[in-house]
This record gives sequence, structure tokens and C-alpha cells, in this order.
Amino acid sequence: MTPTSRLMLATLLGTSLASTARAQTAAPALIDRCTASTCVARLTAPQLLAEAEKLVAAGRYREAKPMLAALANVPALKLETRFLTGFVTAKSGDHRGAASIYKSILAEDPRQTRVRLELAREMLAMGKKQSADRQFRIALQDRDLPIDVARTIRSVRTVIRSQRAWHLDFDFGFVPDTNINSATGNETVDSVFGPLALDHDARAKSGIGETASISAGARLPIAKKVSMLVDLDAAGTNYAGTAYDDYQAQLAVGPELRVSDKLSFSAQALGAERWYGGHPVSGQVGSKLGGQVTLDDRDRIGVQVDIRHTKAWFDDSYSGWQGSTYLTFERAVTKNLVLSTGLFAHRDWLAADAYSNKEFGVIAGFGGELPHGINFGLSGSVSRAKFDAPMWIFSADPRKDWRYNLRATLGDRHIRVLGFSPQVSISYSRIDSSIDYYSSKRTRFRFALARYF
Repeated sequence: MTPTSRLMLATLLGTSLASTARAQTAAPALIDRCTASTCVARLTAPQLLAEAEKLVAAGRYREAKPMLAALANVPALKLETRFLTGFVTAKSGDHRGAASIYKSILAEDPRQTRVRLELAREMLAMGKKQSADRQFRIALQDRDLPIDVARTIRSVRTVIRSQRAWHLDFDFGFVPDTNINSATGNETVDSVFGPLALDHDARAKSGIGETASISAGARLPIAKKVSMLVDLDAAGTNYAGTAYDDYQAQLAVGPELRVSDKLSFSAQALGAERWYGGHPVSGQVGSKLGGQVTLDDRDRIGVQVDIRHTKAWFDDSYSGWQGSTYLTFERAVTKNLVLSTGLFAHRDWLAADAYSNKEFGVIAGFGGELPHGINFGLSGSVSRAKFDAPMWIFSADPRKDWRYNLRATLGDRHIRVLGFSPQVSISYSRIDSSIDYYSSKRTRFRFALARYF
């Protein structure tokens, strides 16, 4: 382990810089060995770095700064120099400047765990606990992390989670869409009366709309192991005119019990509403129950059960109960990449049996952080839906669907425009139905600026 690595580890563990200096076996700093008022020495770049490390370890940051500035243009020592510069900047009280230096290192090489831990410390110093927790979580995936360091990080994350009060994510942009009304692309559909021609309004339409979404949440401690969760999610898309405008919002409130550092349960009451075409179309009330267990630093299992009652104002045949269950497994493949898989089941008990159905499927996702601040995500699902009763106008047999969904997202948090980062996504959905009228394809692009508070 190099002296710089020892210094990184020492700062993480909270040991004093004095003890770090004692751990180094090198002679006193060169400037301490100078006896004349003017001292001239010829040093190689590695020797100059070693002198700077001695001064930093001794807390003599002002004297180390000129040496680090001189090393800034030495490519072979770029990492060590930038790290020490960030450390000196932090010790000078400029936490924002230090965080910026650490981010620039990670943007080029996200595998630098020691740098990531220092960035987390600076985030904590600036009061950005959620950002710090994210950096600690990624760092824990490093298999070479010393056991005592990993234990310390887990303890810090527990404290952060217990103290985190709120989060807020917001984005806005525009969406080119091949099927804004989620309709079939067929010109005719089969029925018991023979082929039926569909007019223009009943077929798929393309368009470009403006979109925005917000996700906010608060965790309010009410007891030692109990917090009150408040979650708000809202999204909307506006197209030309109002016929296909789509807006929805959901609010969920309820307690979370943390049984241990690895096991937690939650129960929330929820309410949701949707507006389509300029009119309210449905309202929902219900509850969702969740459980999560962390198996180790790399694996986690989650369960969620969602039950709600829907009131459909546009057609009472769609009113009734809905229930969903999700079982998911997450694994950190590397310290920067996470794989998730799962199963889900959904049941609609609606006023009309022809619209009631059972759906079973699988979901999978893969994503994480790449060099240069790039984040990406890939996800998809495949499901089979079977309806309870036939729609006699189309067929004497109940409807059956195969449903496919794919989504890819790419963003760059290293780029900031007034605090917002660019993000682009593409989603594809397809329904292959036994009834042609319900078969559809949809491709949706989304270009947005996002900000995470």
C-alpha cells in the first residue's frame, strides 16, 4: 500500500494525522532539514510527491499547496496529486471544492473506492446525507474493502438512514411518441359480425408532448425504530390540444419499522387520481405493504403487496378492486453495477367480468454508473394476462394477452445546466392480444433535464 493509500485509509477511519505521520518511516520533510534562508534541492516528481505527503500528514497544508501545484502537470502522478489536493482543499474548509475534485476523479475512474469514501465525507459535511449514503452504498461493493472499514461504513449508513428527512427528484422535457393514445395500429379488427373498420380516432396516433415528473418523500422519526413515511409521485404529459393529455398523482402515508439494520417493514395508506383528455377518469384508495431484508453487502430481497379500490368515472364497468404482489432480488454485480430480477402477479376484480383479469410476469433490470459521470439503466418485463369472461362483440372466448415492456435510460450527472443533468430514455411496449382491437405497439422517446435533491 502506498503512503497515499495509507493516508486515504487513515482519513476514512478517523485516525489523527499525527498517527499517520508516525506510521510513515520516512525522514523529516525536506524544508525542515534546510538550515539556510534559501534552500535549493533537485527532486524527481515521485520525491516531490513524497515530500508533499509528509506535509499533508503533518497538517501543514499551506506548505504542501505549492508542491501539489507543481505536480499538477505530471500525468503519471495525476491521481495521487488530485487526491491530496482534494484532501488539502477539504481541510481548508472548502468542502464544495473538495467534492468537485473527488467527483472529477470518479468521473474518469469510478473504481477508486478511497476517493469515493472521501467524497461521501464531504457530502456529509455539506449536509447532503442522501448523496453521501449513495456513495457509501457503492463503496461497500468493493470486495477488497477491509472488514473494519466496511463495518464503519454500515454503521454510518444506519445513522444516515435514521436521520434522513426528505428527498426530492424532479425532471422535465419532451417526448416523441408513436402511439399517444395507446390504440391499435390496425385499420380493421375481427368481430362476431365480421371485419369492422376503425375510424381515424380509434387508431394509433403519433405526437410530441411536453412532460414533467416529480418524486418526493419524507421519513419522519416517531420512535427509536419507527418512522412515518410520506411519499408523493406525480407525472404528466401535455400534447397539442387536450384529447390525449395524461396526468396522474399518488400520495402514500404510513409507518416504517426497522427491526434491525438488515430487516424493515412498512405499511402505507394511499390515494391516487388520474386525469386524461382534460377530465378526471379514475380515483383510487388503498394500501401497500412492504418488507425488505438485506442478505449481505451485495444482495437484497424485497416484497411489496398493493391493494386498492378504483372508481372509474368514464365507465363504471372498470370500477372495482385491484391487487398486486412483487418479489424482487437485487445483487451488486460490481461496486458500480446492480442487477435486479423478480416476479409479479396482478389481479383485477372489476364490475364487468370481461374486464377482470389475472396477470403473471417476470421483470429484470441492470444499471449503474460508468466512467465520466454516465449513468445507465436497462429494464424489461414479460407477462401473460387472462380475462375472466369473453367480450361477445369480438369473440366467444375470453381475451388473452402477451405483454412486453422494454426501457433504456442514459444520463450524465457530470454535466450540469443550472443544477440539472441531461437524461434520455427510450421505452417500447407491445401487447399481442387474442383480440386484434387490443393489440398495440408503442415507442416513446424522452429527452429531459433532471435534478436530484
